[in-house]
Order: sequence, then C-alpha cells, then structure tokens
Amino acid sequence: MGLPALEFSDCYVDSPQFRERLKSHELELEKTNKFIKELIKDGKALIQALKNLSTAKRKFAESLNEFKFQCIGDAETDDEICIGKIPTLFLLGIENASDVLILPLERFRKEQIGAAKEAKKKYDKETEKYCTVLEKHLSLSAKKKEAHLHEADNQVDIVRHHFYEVSLEYVFKVQEVQERKMFEFVEPLLAFLQGLFTYYHHGYELAKDFNHFKTDLTISIQNTRNRFESTRSEVECLMKKMKENPHEHKSISPHTMEGYLFVQEKRSFVSTWVKYYCIYQREPKRMTMMLFDQKSGGKNGDEESFTLKSCTRRKTDSIEKRFCFDIEAVDRPGVITMQALSEEDRRLWMEAMDGREPCLSQKPAGQRRLAQLDVIGFNIVKKFIYAIETRGIDEQGLYRIVGVSSRVQKLLSLAMDPKTCADVELNSTEWEIKTITSAIKHYLRYHPEMCLFSFATTYSLASSISAFLELDNPEARVAEIHSIVHRLPEKNRQMLELLMKHLAKVASHHQQNLMTVANLGVVFGPTLLRPQEETVAAIMDIKFQNIVIEILIENHERLLDLFGRHRFWWLLCDAAYAYSFNTVKIDDRLEVKLSVASKMIFRLHLCLVVHPSREPGWLEGTLDGKTGLIPENYVEFV
Repeated sequence: MGLPALEFSDCYVDSPQFRERLKSHELELEKTNKFIKELIKDGKALIQALKNLSTAKRKFAESLNEFKFQCIGDAETDDEICIGKIPTLFLLGIENASDVLILPLERFRKEQIGAAKEAKKKYDKETEKYCTVLEKHLSLSAKKKEAHLHEADNQVDIVRHHFYEVSLEYVFKVQEVQERKMFEFVEPLLAFLQGLFTYYHHGYELAKDFNHFKTDLTISIQNTRNRFESTRSEVECLMKKMKENPHEHKSISPHTMEGYLFVQEKRSFVSTWVKYYCIYQREPKRMTMMLFDQKSGGKNGDEESFTLKSCTRRKTDSIEKRFCFDIEAVDRPGVITMQALSEEDRRLWMEAMDGREPCLSQKPAGQRRLAQLDVIGFNIVKKFIYAIETRGIDEQGLYRIVGVSSRVQKLLSLAMDPKTCADVELNSTEWEIKTITSAIKHYLRYHPEMCLFSFATTYSLASSISAFLELDNPEARVAEIHSIVHRLPEKNRQMLELLMKHLAKVASHHQQNLMTVANLGVVFGPTLLRPQEETVAAIMDIKFQNIVIEILIENHERLLDLFGRHRFWWLLCDAAYAYSFNTVKIDDRLEVKLSVASKMIFRLHLCLVVHPSREPGWLEGTLDGKTGLIPENYVEFV
C-alpha cells in the first residue's frame, strides 16, 4: 500500500483521520531523511575505499613501469615485445563521485526534506495559535456589545484564514517532496552506478547486462519527471483554487457531516465545555464523538456513539455561548448542548441533522446535465486535426507548447459559431500550430461529452480503468481496454477513433516533433480521462490515465478493427429485412436468430461463418467478405 493522498479540502475540516494521514507522510519523510543520512555515510566510506584502491593500483602500475625487461641481443621477438607490454590498468577517475552522489543527496535532504520540516514547524505553530484564539473567542459572552463581537469575529476569521493557508501549503509541500524523491533521489544513484560500472571496466559483461536496465531506468526516470511536472501543475492549480475560494471547494458530503464541536458537560457540579470531533451519518442518524486534541494530535479516550432523535437551535438569549444547538438521542438520556465554530458551521450541522434551521440541499453529482456530441463538435475536431497533419505535424513539442490564451479563445469562438465557422482558414499563417493544438485540448477538456470517460453515462466505467493495471500480461491489458471501449456510447467511440488515429500519426513523426507515445499520454491523459471530482487523489491517478492513453495509441489499429466489427452486427440486423421469414440452416451447422425493432425472430439464409472471439459474449462472423461480431446468445448450434 502506498501513502494516502492528502486532500486540500481536508485542511478545512482538520479531522483526526486527516491528521493520521498527514502523520504517515511525516513518518515517511523522517524515514527517508534517516535513510539518506545513512546512505551518505556509507557512500562516503565506499568512495574513500575506491580512492584508496585506485591509488594502490596506480602505484603498482608505476612500479611495474619502472622495471624494464632486458632482452639478450639487439632485436626482440614478437613474444618478447608482447611480454614487455604488460598492460597497465588505467581506471577512470572517481574524483567527481562526491559531486555525482553525495552532494545531490545532501542537497535533496537539506533543501526538500528541510523545507518540509520548516513548513511543519510553521504548521504546528499556527495550529497552536488558531486553537488558542478559537477557544478564547468562543468563551466570549453573547451579552457583549454587537460591535465588540463583530470585531472579535473578524479577528478569528483572519487567524482561521491564515491557518488554512499554512495548512494548504504544508500539505502541498509534503506531497511534493514525496513525489520528488522518485527521481531526485534515484537519479544520483543511477549516475553513481554508471560511474561505478565505468570504473570497473574489466567487468564488461556485468556492465553490458546492466545496460538494458540502465536504458529502461533512464526512460522511466524521464517519464516520471514529465508526469511529475504534469501532476504538480494540476495539484498547484487546485491549491490556488482552494485559496481563492475555500467555501466553494470544501468537501461537504450529502451523507455525512463532521467537524469539531464543543459539548457542555457537568464535571464536579461545574459546567465546562469540552471539544469533541464529531461525525454524523445521515442515513442511520448516527452521531459519533471522540475527544481529540488538535495541538498534540492524539485521541483522549474511546469513541462515543448514539442515535439522533431531534435537533433544535438554541436561542441566543437562553445561553451565554454563541452558535449553540441542542440535540436529543434515542439511546442516551437528557439534552446535549453543543457549540459550533461559527454561524455557518451551525447552519451546516442543523441542515445535516434536519434541525429547525432552513436547509439548502445540494444537487447530487449524478444529476448533472447530459451533454451530447453534435455534428459541429466532430467538424471542429476534424478541421483542427487536418490542419495539424498538413501544416505542422513535424513541429517540435507538438501539443506540449501552449498557445496564447486570447488567440485560442478567439479561434474556438469563430470555429464554434455556425455563422463564422466556414470562414476560418486554418491553412493560413494567421493561426499558429500551437494555437490550433491548444484549441483541440481546450475543446476536449471543457466539453465533457467529448472526453472518453467523463461522459455522464460512463462514470461507472471508472473502476474498469484501474482493473487492467493489475494485469501483468500486455495482451490482457489490451483486451481489458477493448472491453471498456466497447461499452462506451457510439459517438464517444467515433470521437476516440478519430483522435487515436491522429495521435498515432503524430507519434510516428516523433523523430522530428519529439512527441513519443509516452509524451502524448502525459498530454492527453488528464484531457480524455477526467475524474468525477477534482481532488488530489484523482490527480495522483493521472499517471495511470496516461498509461491507458498510451495503450490506446499503440493499439489503435486493433481498436479501429474492433469498432468495425461491432458495427458489423448492426449491418447483419439490417440484412434481416431482406431475408424476412426465410428459414434455413447456416453452413449445415448454425442458425441465427435476430431480434430487430419489430420484435420478430428471423431465421436467415445467409452465407455466414462464425469462429470463437476474444470478446467475451461474442462470436466472430464473416458475411459477404465483411467480418464482425455477433452476440453469442443469438447463435444456436443445430
């Protein structure tokens, strides 16, 4: 199991579970820090040993060179000449080994892990400050002047806002370091190993065996670096959105409500307010409370759970505390008075527990408006693709270099307007290739119906995407992708067919445009495979989405054949009308029953040959020279 993703939305809730996830990242960074320290120590010892070995061999070679073999006579035989040329081992210097291995590791530990530690100190300091200010603020009497209370609210909001910003930045930094170590830590090791193999040049066979691994690892490192840049950009963009509008991006589930509440308790005949972390599940109406100290990050006792009976807002004049409400439990006697963190927080708790406060329901994610692929959309993409393939398919960094935003928007506006679309001349120098490629990416990204798996009716296929990653056999992965593609709506498959054919052509020119299949996967993974929710965990799955796109591009010819064979079934259905009510055997072995729109069953006199198919539930058939798939349950052996 890898480390859990840290969602920015959890920074605003600051739950015990979030703190536990954060702590696992901190422990991993501490382990990495200690490991690098030990590795640097051992590395220095190894380098010193190599230097000592190099010095000893050099001294031996110099001593050997000082001794001259003297032959008898004026001439030397070939054998004597050979003996006189006893080879001296000249090893490549390792003086730069410290620069290659030690300095990068020390720099990574000090700069990256050190920065994460400094961010943690700042985070812990702000946590302490926020909790102290909040507790002091909530102890204010509600009978104070309104102006004084309003000013106090503003001060708390400022401290709270600063705490959330520091929390977001810390989470961003922690995850950045975890991702960076994938290449910034491994890269110096690879460079040092390469130098070591060069140093031991007499171990040629060993270095030769390592060469293939070194090549693959170099490519993997570059791919990881490219994916890191893409992932980091997405995560940083999400963090900025959270900073600019935190309320809009808070994770508020329609099924649960959770957060900190202060509960009024009587201890030794004295009324005190105790802070609990509470989780309320709407469906079973179950409230769970746990004592948790944000400052120390630890639980204080066992959880307490009960079933909610009712929830009532507490009037201001009935209690000195602000933001209070009362709840009653089915399986717990008495009234429980709770204090929320703010008026907005109380409203959310009241809404979740069906209290007397007005409720604002959220529209479920599944009720999104379904958009449809239209002719204009296909024509736009086809027109853009034609321009790219005829004008700029060899341009370096194709699809990677971004066009000017204003020009991209202008091009899309003209191309999508039925009045002006015919007048857009993409073959002219007015439109740069980078503008056209950016327009394609923008159009696919922000028109969900164009994307492969973001179409509202195909969200259920998301689990299938990860299923193929568990398969070790490349053929099994391709078969899984075939199965997923087959379940897409017809128009989405047509758009996919158009795009994959184009991207395969782009990749075939990678010697000129430098856009390999892997690079195209980095570009189009986030574009064609959009998550339901914009979260850090979803962004971290981008690297898997890239692999899906790579498989689609590399196997586009097989996929195109798959599309044709699926459409063949409908051609066969249409043929049913031409052979209505004819009943004969097919190849003396088979008969085909076709259910068509008229709900009738036809037995056809067709020259049809069927074979087993790789597609589950389908047979492969040939009719009049055309090959396609037939549902297995429509074929009977006779």
